[in-house]
Amino acid sequence: MAVAEETGNDQLSWARLRILWSFARPHTGKLVLGLTLALIGSAMGLASPMVTKWVLDSLNGSGSLHGPVTALAVLLVVGSVIWLWQWILLGTLGERIVLDARESIVRRLFRATVPEVTRRPTGELVARVTSDTVLLHQATSASIIGLINGTVMMIGTLVLMAVLDLVLLATTVGAVVVVAVLFGVLMPAIAKAQERAQEHLGRLGGVLEGGLRAIRTVKVSRAEHRQSERILTEARQVATFSVRSARREALAWTIVWSGINLAIILILGIGAWRVNAGHLEVSSLIAFLLYAFGLMGPITEVSQNVTALQSGIAAAARIRQVDAIEMEEPEADIPWTLPATGAPRTDDGPLLELRGVSAAYGPDTAPAVRDINLTIPRRGHTAIVGPSGAGKTTLFSLILRFLEPQQGELLLDGRPYREHRYAEVRQRLAYVEQESPVVPGTIRENLLFTHPDASEEELRAVLAQVRLTEKINALPEGLDTPLTSSSVSGGERQRIAVARAILRTPDLLLLDEATAQIDALTEVAIHDAVQARAAEAAVVTVAHRLSTVIDADTIVVMEAGRIRARGSHAELLAGDELYRRLVEALRIAAESGPTVGSPEPVAAGAVSG
Repeated sequence: MAVAEETGNDQLSWARLRILWSFARPHTGKLVLGLTLALIGSAMGLASPMVTKWVLDSLNGSGSLHGPVTALAVLLVVGSVIWLWQWILLGTLGERIVLDARESIVRRLFRATVPEVTRRPTGELVARVTSDTVLLHQATSASIIGLINGTVMMIGTLVLMAVLDLVLLATTVGAVVVVAVLFGVLMPAIAKAQERAQEHLGRLGGVLEGGLRAIRTVKVSRAEHRQSERILTEARQVATFSVRSARREALAWTIVWSGINLAIILILGIGAWRVNAGHLEVSSLIAFLLYAFGLMGPITEVSQNVTALQSGIAAAARIRQVDAIEMEEPEADIPWTLPATGAPRTDDGPLLELRGVSAAYGPDTAPAVRDINLTIPRRGHTAIVGPSGAGKTTLFSLILRFLEPQQGELLLDGRPYREHRYAEVRQRLAYVEQESPVVPGTIRENLLFTHPDASEEELRAVLAQVRLTEKINALPEGLDTPLTSSSVSGGERQRIAVARAILRTPDLLLLDEATAQIDALTEVAIHDAVQARAAEAAVVTVAHRLSTVIDADTIVVMEAGRIRARGSHAELLAGDELYRRLVEALRIAAESGPTVGSPEPVAAGAVSG
């Protein structure tokens, strides 16, 4: 049983080492060059004690000092150049490996399916890109070379010690073996503690990111202490395992230093006795002592690099977990083209169709929508209403191809979605989320996010449509103002998101309640802008406010993942009980709904969640 477990651990270690090597493999040439430089530098270092012996022998004899002194000077100059070259090479190589790893993670995260990304804490994914990749710097460049070079230099030092005196060599080897055994016993515990510390560091980032994102809710709920304690629990776990690792490392280094110092004391005592007995020259003893002092270098180098390698292996395994994230299909860049606004259509068929579509968020979960049959015409406004959990968000996820159907199919221009690439579908769409998240950057950059080539006049026009011109002009930097919660309000961010979508002039505009956080006057402006867009293209609205949809061409009522009714506002009031209850909940009389473009303030309540 123990043998099987040990074999399994060995296989796991080799597998994880191969994961680490996968990051360094593309740079094998530079690694070989770095190793060659390190070995040359080490060879010069190994030659120095022998040249020193040559100097001492020349002093005792009649030989000239010119040769050995020149040799020492050459070793110093050439060695300095070699080590400088190697340090620059490995430093650059380490940064290149870190950059490659970060590029791979970032590109994969943004090509991953939406459910795969959203089910993980954001802060933990950020930790993969930041702290975990830093650990690769040392492990995949300097540590691999340092481990090989330190081992070679250690062997070289012991060989040259053997040339000088076998008795003193046996004393040194005995001390080195004891140190190596003790260090090897401590290393697995050090590696495990470092791995656990990294795991909790990732969790710390996730919890902290979520807490800061909800800082207003935290404060209003008077939960500052509770949330801080929750975050600090992870921080304390990081500290606990880091301290555990530090203590074991301190013990390991104490053993190393003590072992080497004990060996030097024994070498001095035994060496002095052998010199006195005439079995060893003084110059040989001095050279041997120089090698003994120098042996600390390769032992330290090996020990440090084994520790760094263990941290790097744990980090590499965590980074490679990103490879398990399900990806949307790989696709080449598609030239950015915008549909021509108001261009006449020769095809009179529907823009989008859903035929018998059912979908769930996991293989073991119940379907979120069932047997959906829906046709979206090329022009006009389609509104989707229903209680919370009715499947409205899932319907948008299917249209946006964030979620794939388990049954049925979606068709764009009469062709199944599966025959379109992801970018080909999304190029035809624009989407405004209910929360209206903003992309880090300026107001201008946010507006240009889906239409990078838009002119200044186009930007000003869409801002006027959502009544933001006065607000933007009042900002010190205008459109170049960084978009933060302090520069604009939540409602203004929502209007910016709507303006961005309108600027895109898509074939299909998807609005997840675009008027949820704005005043009645601004709602009129957005309502008119949406209606203008609906005259030229398709608009689909998930509605939480009745004023958004009363004048829609078609209203679709969903319940429990199914479409239960569809029709105009008047038809649904007369024929669907659920829709009537939704209207009555807002205290709007069936006969006195707001007119087009003039939503009443009382309609600001929620129709659906």
